[in-house]
Amino acid sequence: MRCSAIVLILACIALMIGTALAQGTDIPGDDNGDKIVSAEEVAAAEKLAQEGKLSADELQEIKHIHEKYPINITDSANRSVTIYKPVKTIISLPSWSYEPIFILDGLDKVAGVTNTAQETYPWIPEMVIKPTVGKYNDIDYEKVIELRPDMVIAGNPKKVNVSEEKLNPAGIPFVVFPFNNQNDFEKELKALASILEKEERAEEFLLWRQGYVDEIAERVNAIKPEEREKVYGESNGHAFWAATNASGFHKAIAMAGGDNIAANLVGQPYYIDVDPEWVLNENPAVVVIAATMSDQVPGPDLNYNAPANATEGLEKYLEEVRNRTGLKGTNAAKDRRVYLLHGYCTEAVTRSFIGAYYMAKWFYPEQFKDIDPDAIHREYFEKWLGVPYKGIWAYPRAS
Repeated sequence: MRCSAIVLILACIALMIGTALAQGTDIPGDDNGDKIVSAEEVAAAEKLAQEGKLSADELQEIKHIHEKYPINITDSANRSVTIYKPVKTIISLPSWSYEPIFILDGLDKVAGVTNTAQETYPWIPEMVIKPTVGKYNDIDYEKVIELRPDMVIAGNPKKVNVSEEKLNPAGIPFVVFPFNNQNDFEKELKALASILEKEERAEEFLLWRQGYVDEIAERVNAIKPEEREKVYGESNGHAFWAATNASGFHKAIAMAGGDNIAANLVGQPYYIDVDPEWVLNENPAVVVIAATMSDQVPGPDLNYNAPANATEGLEKYLEEVRNRTGLKGTNAAKDRRVYLLHGYCTEAVTRSFIGAYYMAKWFYPEQFKDIDPDAIHREYFEKWLGVPYKGIWAYPRAS
């Protein structure tokens, strides 16, 4: 019976192997259309290889699919997604998802990028030459479909219907991974690693990161609650736009041991407009401005390619902030404890723990006197992103 089945499979595969490899939705080695490569189908493929009708690489791919697939992923929209074969090309839409891809050595699989990501990462040479698919908030889905990725990473769990409407008719699967919440980061990175077949790399990064997270937690926990610094965190894209407890910025402030004065305010999902008088009355001891990642918004020049004379502009910006109505009379302004931190060190979960180290050094210089946040940042760039460390990411220097 088994031999008869193999003979039948051989006949079918011989007819179908060419189209199976050409069609993006078909599974190499699967001839009955169930999207699963069975042991019998592997045996049939081995027979074809012996007859010279299947290459060694094609056979190896079929065996790999049989051994590893299908895999099931639960994404951050609580959708169950089944992947039946290796994902060779991806397009990622949320800005925060690119560094996780870099960390997992997945850049070679990126078929297209958002214009936003391309503008953010001019220091990653491969990013500059990738096809673009629109801005993160204005995706050109026609271009996405034209590039025919095996998988799309979407970013908003509340807009799954948009991705379904645009991608399902084209037969392009997608997963939702925003990468903007520390609580979901480990789960999302492991899931992405499974998709890219980079599980070991993910485990290595998470172990490395956790060492630093544990270190800062141990030091912060030793600081008495009544000794915690009152902190006002603001995005420079909008004056008096304060970080609430839903934002990644708040979580980084908390990790650094700060007491965020706007934590419990209710308003927009992550940030809220506050009255300057309210800030003055709250009288924060420290102010941290998250420098925007967009060139379209005026603000401090914190980035990878910041020029050597950028500190002059940063000093001028800080002086304006310290003299702003609502901040001028605060202890933070009086004591010149107003700082600038790049937005990827406040919101991007891959780097927000590094942002927490910068802030902890500003908040509690004595407790963190032996810590060099720039050294941690350098290690992140060189070990995990694979590029030299340079630029200005925090000002004044916390090292």
